[in-house]
Amino acid sequence: MKSILAGLFAACLASVAGPALAADLKPAVIFDLGGKFDKSFNEAAFNGAERFKKESGTAYREFEMQNETQREQVLRRFARDGNSPIIAVGFAQQAAVTNVAKEYPNLQFAIIDTVVDLPNVRSILFKEEEGSYLVGMLAAMKSQTGTVGFVGGMDIPLIRNFACGYKGGVMAAKKDAKYLENMTGTTAAAWNDPVRGGELARSQMSQGADVIFHAAGATGIGVLQAAADAGKFGIGVDSNQNMLHPGKVLTSMVKRVDNAVYQTFEDAKKGEFKGGTVTLGLKEDGVGYAVDDNNKALLTPEMTAAVEKAKADIIAGTVKVHNYNTDNTCPY
Repeated sequence: MKSILAGLFAACLASVAGPALAADLKPAVIFDLGGKFDKSFNEAAFNGAERFKKESGTAYREFEMQNETQREQVLRRFARDGNSPIIAVGFAQQAAVTNVAKEYPNLQFAIIDTVVDLPNVRSILFKEEEGSYLVGMLAAMKSQTGTVGFVGGMDIPLIRNFACGYKGGVMAAKKDAKYLENMTGTTAAAWNDPVRGGELARSQMSQGADVIFHAAGATGIGVLQAAADAGKFGIGVDSNQNMLHPGKVLTSMVKRVDNAVYQTFEDAKKGEFKGGTVTLGLKEDGVGYAVDDNNKALLTPEMTAAVEKAKADIIAGTVKVHNYNTDNTCPY
């Protein structure tokens, strides 16, 4: 995995953003709202940073966002203190990274889930639609009612892309499936409201849903809890959440933010940091679905065979999964 990602970053990124020596390395991570222990997106970034610290012996600085006004303040403070590279976790930090990276052109920055077009910024994107398509197929094949659900966090194109890919996989596996979808809200608070997540999940279950996928950060903890309590299945996101409710989380759509964070720090340590944009999908093992002792008994050989074939077809290009962000529509 490390060699694959290292090669990918080297191939896809350009514009070296100043040499960085290991002795000068002062890495930092700024987590988005929801906290580093959200069991999802932020925690994946945390795990990558922790892996780097353990392997390299280099500590990193961190900050957990409490409100949106802190974004630029904290980033500028870290830059002023000479931290580099600084990784901003989440699209909502785009403006802050743009402003501060311009002011500190000799420092290195990275941002996840959006693009900042500056030579000293590494922008890391993921093909969420591809991984979501696979778990959508699993949801449809597992469902006994023919009805599946999706609960998103903040209603933005990024989360619509998760939803659209999931719906595409559902319909590919079962054309007559019924698909339910709810977004939690339109502000950043939508990422950290597990009570509301549980309410939305119960509403969908009352309409027949027996498998529900969430892409809602810490809000999704409530979705998974409600599904488990009702004897239904949840699907986790970003990090492997199978262990939260063993036997009741069908799978998790993993988004390898951990590897992206690790590789960014590792490149800086080696003096090989480059700015530019890289996009990680199934081909690059940047997204996928999780199978472990907590859920493998839930997946039949037929389910696994079907989803592995779809994965191979997507990588080969014979199956195209629509990216909502290209036209703000979902054709499924």
